[in-house]
Amino acid sequence: MKLKNIFLCQSCGYSSPKWMGRCPDCGGWNTLVEEQVSDTNISRPAGLSTLPILLDEINYTESERSLTGIGEFDRVLGGGIVPGSVVLIGGDPGIGKSTLLLQVAERIANSANNVLYISGEESPSQIKMRAGRLNIAAKGLYILAETSLEEILHHAQKTPHSAMIVDSIQTIFTSRLSSAPGSVSQVREVASLLMNYAKKNSIPVFIVGHVTKDGAIAGPRVLEHIVDTVLYFEGDRGHQYRILRAVKNRFGSTHEIGVFEMREGGLEEIANPSGLFLSERTLGSAGSVVVSSIEGSRPILTEVQALVSPSPFGIPKRGAIGVDYNRLLLLVGVLEKRVGMHIQGQDIYINVVGGLELREPAVDLGVIAVLSSSFREIAIDPYTVVFGEIGLSGEVRGVTSAEVRVKEAAKLGFKRCIIPERNASQLAVDSIDIIGVSTVKRAVDILFC
Repeated sequence: MKLKNIFLCQSCGYSSPKWMGRCPDCGGWNTLVEEQVSDTNISRPAGLSTLPILLDEINYTESERSLTGIGEFDRVLGGGIVPGSVVLIGGDPGIGKSTLLLQVAERIANSANNVLYISGEESPSQIKMRAGRLNIAAKGLYILAETSLEEILHHAQKTPHSAMIVDSIQTIFTSRLSSAPGSVSQVREVASLLMNYAKKNSIPVFIVGHVTKDGAIAGPRVLEHIVDTVLYFEGDRGHQYRILRAVKNRFGSTHEIGVFEMREGGLEEIANPSGLFLSERTLGSAGSVVVSSIEGSRPILTEVQALVSPSPFGIPKRGAIGVDYNRLLLLVGVLEKRVGMHIQGQDIYINVVGGLELREPAVDLGVIAVLSSSFREIAIDPYTVVFGEIGLSGEVRGVTSAEVRVKEAAKLGFKRCIIPERNASQLAVDSIDIIGVSTVKRAVDILFC
């Protein structure tokens, strides 16, 4: 076996025979690191089968999924854990990834299924200390502090278990490669071998992944392609709410989210996120409105706040937390051109309460409403919910799942919904007043008449 030195980009995996300051593939600066690799192919273990199987002959039922008992976690996974699946969980340091997986391990172990918890960052005594703080006492939970993948797989064959947790993949290495743990080659190879182990033994494997300063999972992008499911654990460490979001799921929806609250005894799931996000809302305040957003199959009502004030400088400032910044600029332009509201010279700040990211265009009408409220210093009726997509010509376009959104608002005690006219003509909910609007100007006139 002949060894040679190459330079690998730690962000995208691009290889080069010489060092370059900027990666020509992903554009990252100073991301190429020298690694030693062999020029021979590495043999891989045999897979599940070498023979093709007819689709009609494959036996599978939805009941094969196993539930953890944590409803929000099962929801994000698509209804439970699929045997042989590989789940990657990423998030900022200290956000609660290890805490969540330790609680998941306890639930699985208490259901008469053993769990093998691999820790490359903590000793068994440290994990025991954290488990005591979380009041975790599972008889079937095995702890292994090891970073060598060969040793991990050796112990896995001898230890009976129905699930494996690896915390974290950046600390695990294989002796097949001479590069350091956490490098592109190591992360890619370790992930491939763990995937092969999971599929061959029908054992679900949960992997913790570190994230970069940009919020992406550290290591090569191919890591997210290898695994079956990618979950991001989001939230501010100074805030008690945490959101588990699926960005890739081969066995379920990629739009589901799970909401948790970090408490002294660990993470507690929130069954009614809308009530949580609206619990501290100040009634009768200008620059505040309630919008309805669909996350997966569940409607979530949350408060959007805006602050529009004269700019003391020549160039006005714009800030957006929880909504797309470019979308905010677009909606400000629509207000200026189609409604005649001169706010381009104002400082504008938008915030979604609770740390939620609202990514669908149905919240456009809510942003328009809250900007108008703050600019005019007129409060919006606190029992009004708005949603709808805005076009550049000032029209209000229909959105999906309008009936689900309206029924959720009625259930929480709201009295009026201002929605696209197209959706309003198809709905009939007796417990709430539905007002359809076709233009932004019409919506603003109704809100502040």
